[in-house]
Amino acid sequence: MIENFSIVTSSRTQFIDITSRVAEIVEKSNLEEGICWIFVPHTTAAVTINEGADPSVPRDILEHLDRMIPQQESYHHLEGNSPAHIKSFLTGSSQVIIIREGKLLLGTWQSIYLCEFDGPRHRQVMVKIG
Repeated sequence: MIENFSIVTSSRTQFIDITSRVAEIVEKSNLEEGICWIFVPHTTAAVTINEGADPSVPRDILEHLDRMIPQQESYHHLEGNSPAHIKSFLTGSSQVIIIREGKLLLGTWQSIYLCEFDGPRHRQVMVKIG
């Protein structure tokens, strides 16, 4: 089973919590044990798993990525979004999560985030359950 959903981002860099959307897809699948693959088919966006309880954690990550990979730098790519490509490369375009007892097997504080690095844009998230 593969499901897609869209996200409209609102800023140049942003983490959007997609945990509940992915959990709904898992629940709808009725699969008790298996794997959930999450894929973002974009070169300037990513998907990651990190702390979801404290909103300062995603903000800290974005701020530090901006310091490590500044927007204003000497890049060869002429579209002006090289930092977004680099951040996406470092973060990754997919995640795999175990499904146990019909639920995502995430740690207590873990959430799934769509990472926007070149927004605002329309993004797609693909979820495969198996």
